[in-house]
Amino acid sequence: MNFSSFSVMKLCKMKNGDHHQKEAEEIAGKNVRLFSYNALKSATRNFHPSNRIGRGGFGIVYRGVLRDGTQVAVKSLSVESKQGKREFLTEIDMISNIQHPCLVRLIGCCVGGGSRMLVYEYLENKSLSSALLSSKSKRIVLDWPKRAAICTSTAHGLAFLHEEAEPRIIHRDIKASNILLDGDLNPRIGDFGLAKLFPENVTHISTRVAGTMGYMAPEYALSGRLTEKADVYSFGVLMLEIISGRSSSKAAFGENLLVLVEWTWKLKEDNSLLDMVDPELVEYPEDEVSCFIKVAMLCIQAVSWQRPTMTQVLQMLSKEVSPDSMALTRPGFYKHSDSGIGHSWMTSSLVPKRKQLINPLVTSTRVSSCSVSITQVLPR
Repeated sequence: MNFSSFSVMKLCKMKNGDHHQKEAEEIAGKNVRLFSYNALKSATRNFHPSNRIGRGGFGIVYRGVLRDGTQVAVKSLSVESKQGKREFLTEIDMISNIQHPCLVRLIGCCVGGGSRMLVYEYLENKSLSSALLSSKSKRIVLDWPKRAAICTSTAHGLAFLHEEAEPRIIHRDIKASNILLDGDLNPRIGDFGLAKLFPENVTHISTRVAGTMGYMAPEYALSGRLTEKADVYSFGVLMLEIISGRSSSKAAFGENLLVLVEWTWKLKEDNSLLDMVDPELVEYPEDEVSCFIKVAMLCIQAVSWQRPTMTQVLQMLSKEVSPDSMALTRPGFYKHSDSGIGHSWMTSSLVPKRKQLINPLVTSTRVSSCSVSITQVLPR
């Protein structure tokens, strides 16, 4: 009797599993490869700690090797997500259609066994954050041509997302740890976990704030008003990190412990912008580096409409157009308040009042946390 009951239960489980697998295949479409839980368990050696290559707010990333020898990165997503399986697979199918040499390629996913995992191409040199901003023993030597190429390629990827992808995509979390490097140190934008899809003819959306402090555009952090210019701001901060070899998340510059954006503006006022260049860059073309710094500063203008588009950024980086130094105004940025319970937005009194989002004085505010609204298809 017990054996019979067990057999029936096992049969029902198998049928339900087949049903779920078939349903997943119908939803996912032809672009997404579906992996079984056991296949990914085997590829990562039972998700062994030695195979961990990253960890973020949405789960752990493991290095894996598939049966055919292909190296992959497997992200085990947090089980706290309330998104349904159908929505999860539909979004993955949509994003899998968007491919570009400067974006990390999604290979497939797993929705079996109560788990949700994402499988994407493995990039040997991990993140730009690890290569550039980690301890000296872990850093990779990046000369100026390589740093310039990383800036330009990342700009190409963002321009594609903003202007060519259908639907358009705003990443919302451009930062050094989300720029991954292949064996030749070519960059690819990863982690679309906070991304927003923009339907045609939509100029902006209002959303709860999510992202990384130090990279968030002030108007987005304050009001939740999101446009592609929020990514442009983050890209500008990223460029400053690449040029200086310093992290935007640390307030450690000068006697007053300025944040990176604030310090850069002070150097501009002192006519000493090249003082921000990474000391490890022994040789570099001063004119080109100065141009890159000015482009970065245009990207972090306090008000979004004053920032260039990513196509305009590319034109300036390729020297098709010269950056307009006269257009530079004091950048906007968040900074922890002295009380430790809020953040301050610094902006410029030079911004026309009719365009100001708030009074251009220091203002304290709380930045709310946010649950993601789109499938996280790439690693944090």
